[in-house]
Amino acid sequence: MRAVVMDRFGGPEVLRLQEVEDPVPGPGQVLVTVDYAGITYVETQVRAGRGPAAHQRPPLPRVPGNAVGGRVSAVGPGTDAALVGQAVVTTTGGTGGYAELAVAPAENLVPVPAGVTLRDAVALLSDGRTAVLLHRQAEVRPGEWVLVEAAAGGVGSLLVQLAAASGAKVVGAARGPGKEALVTSLGALAYVDYSKPGWEREVAQMSGGVDLVFDGVGGVVGAQGMRAVRPGGRASVYGMASGSWTEPAPHVTVVPGGGAPTPAETRALAAEALAHAAAGRLRPVIGQTYPLAEAAEAHRAIEARATVGKTLLIP
Repeated sequence: MRAVVMDRFGGPEVLRLQEVEDPVPGPGQVLVTVDYAGITYVETQVRAGRGPAAHQRPPLPRVPGNAVGGRVSAVGPGTDAALVGQAVVTTTGGTGGYAELAVAPAENLVPVPAGVTLRDAVALLSDGRTAVLLHRQAEVRPGEWVLVEAAAGGVGSLLVQLAAASGAKVVGAARGPGKEALVTSLGALAYVDYSKPGWEREVAQMSGGVDLVFDGVGGVVGAQGMRAVRPGGRASVYGMASGSWTEPAPHVTVVPGGGAPTPAETRALAAEALAHAAAGRLRPVIGQTYPLAEAAEAHRAIEARATVGKTLLIP
């Protein structure tokens, strides 16, 4: 089969398409014929050997990729043969996703419900479960002002929709003027460009101070977002796309994370995101797709902040 292999850490050029042996599912595992593979920003950091887990670099050589969607084509010993042929999305355990075939634990499989395409299901697998969990933890209430940073990104675009569906007044923030139409189409009442000086003052003036900020950016943008929160407001700090975490502000209460979800809870969150999609309440923004051979180009675009929503690979 064809797979994207990296044998060293570095720039996107370390991702190279190669012919490798087909993987074989072991006990409790399945083999998935991959239609779509998701890419996350964290994967670009791992490839470069930096980021929050830089001290725990995975062994090389490796095939990156964790989120895939397709049909089960084979099962390992002791695994239910009735799974063969089912349309599923799944995580692989952190490796092997950028390939035509991927092995995954059978317990990780999430069936794709009727009315949801595999393309949308893969886009929702990681980002959808994250957004559902963050929205639940933040306890978004009707009438609240909610600021969503990186509102045109994979998780941010879903948080805009979930907050708006809860009756909140959403301000979407992203970099550049070209994302306004997308963000407002998702349910945001207003859009701000956080590359412009003073954007946080604009948010504070229109809202009187937001009740909640979803901060997935960190760094300077995260600190500015904190300044748009009213005294006693809340902050959900979940990402560091800038490379550093946001320092909590003394006038803001940080939403407790509650610890990492269990594997069963993770599957339930993904299933909930797909159920929202099947009911028409949630749609992923898939801004770009790349053939498997162009995985390096996909990583370059993500690192250059040249992408919108989710980026997918197509084997």
